[in-house]
Amino acid sequence: MLPMNCFVRYCFALCALFAAPSIVRAGDAPDCHIGSYRLADGNLVDIAPSDDDTLRWRQFDGATGALHQGANGIWKSTYGWTDRADGIAVSFSACSKGQISFGSVSGQRIALGVEEATFKSHGTALAARLVMPPGKEQVPIVVLLHGAEHDSALTDYFLQRMLPAEGVGAFVYDKRGTGKSGGHYTQDYSLLADDAVAALRKARELAGARLGRIGYQAGSQGGWVAPIAANRVSPDFVIVCFGLAINVIDEDQEGVELQMREKGYPPEVIARALEVASAAEAVFESDFKSGFPKLDEMRAKYGSAPWYKDVHGDYAFFVLQHSDAELRARAPEFDWHTPFHYDPMPTLRANEVPQLWILGGKDYESPSAETSRRIKSLMGDGLPFTLAYYPGAEHGMTLFETGADGSRISTRYTSGYFRMIRDFARDGKLHGSYGDAEVTTSSLRNRD
Repeated sequence: MLPMNCFVRYCFALCALFAAPSIVRAGDAPDCHIGSYRLADGNLVDIAPSDDDTLRWRQFDGATGALHQGANGIWKSTYGWTDRADGIAVSFSACSKGQISFGSVSGQRIALGVEEATFKSHGTALAARLVMPPGKEQVPIVVLLHGAEHDSALTDYFLQRMLPAEGVGAFVYDKRGTGKSGGHYTQDYSLLADDAVAALRKARELAGARLGRIGYQAGSQGGWVAPIAANRVSPDFVIVCFGLAINVIDEDQEGVELQMREKGYPPEVIARALEVASAAEAVFESDFKSGFPKLDEMRAKYGSAPWYKDVHGDYAFFVLQHSDAELRARAPEFDWHTPFHYDPMPTLRANEVPQLWILGGKDYESPSAETSRRIKSLMGDGLPFTLAYYPGAEHGMTLFETGADGSRISTRYTSGYFRMIRDFARDGKLHGSYGDAEVTTSSLRNRD
């Protein structure tokens, strides 16, 4: 499964990130393969379910690949999300032994503590799981918040194993309307924040005497939700990964501008592209009920221009590729109560919880330029923020190759990314360097 986007990229599956050891989807490999393994050389490798009868391995340094089952129980790996062989062969022991051979290195699956749970928010039952490191000592716990995906977090979120394997507990849950949880899928940030508050309280309850620090890790759309929840429940920390400090409309506008600029278009063409995107955004915002005359005007005015095909953004492209009638017919599929003009800055200014924001400089889905500027402005006001900026990373904090047609394919997670999440969860601080991350802290934290 490729790293996905902030607002609607998951949703366009309609148009076409962890399982406990005993939970996999139909068609996936036997459940005993899923888990985190400590290798004989001390490294960690996590094996997760993936698409098309494959598995996905990830190491803590960010390396990853897809595993394809071959003859004699040998799985062959391909590099990142490409289809190129990387020379890594993997085999598994009988289920009862929990052993792996990764390349030429043997390993043993880590026996993590797993407790299934259900909690309620606004009368809706949400399915959850607490995963704890071995032992009885107190540990930090991260409540994992989802992005815009429709998939089950209980199945797909690999951090629910990778963090406990590194000494940090994880609480994961299927958001409302997905997986095993009740309710209807929504992008109502306030409602999702209430769900996150209830999740953190349930995690505290389940952890009991083992609870140390507790906070949120939120990817993508969760970057709007986690700060709201934090202001309501006061966790010890918040970690936002490839999130935004701007609204949904500005997200799409900034995405269009970044993409057109990287394709080499001059300012006057970019201005026209933004005009087209604005008309598309207005239609999407109206739930496909209004804005069509302006959109039709833009199509007639610019539809034959050579640059028109490159107007993409985060969701403008979806509107542009469909007729008015098709969009009206699809409207019920996108009835998500999305707050298109929600301004996250008042929530962030009210923040009293240490927050780490991890952003990528090549992120098309959650463009980071204005968000970086705004987070730095909050630091300048002495608020307890830390910004980690990876210049070459895209959405999902992956590095990528670019094809001749300009398309991207991810190759690995940026170095230091997983370690950064682990370290901030442990004590609210970063220690040393994390790959090529450019780290900035607030003036208040610099005085501590």
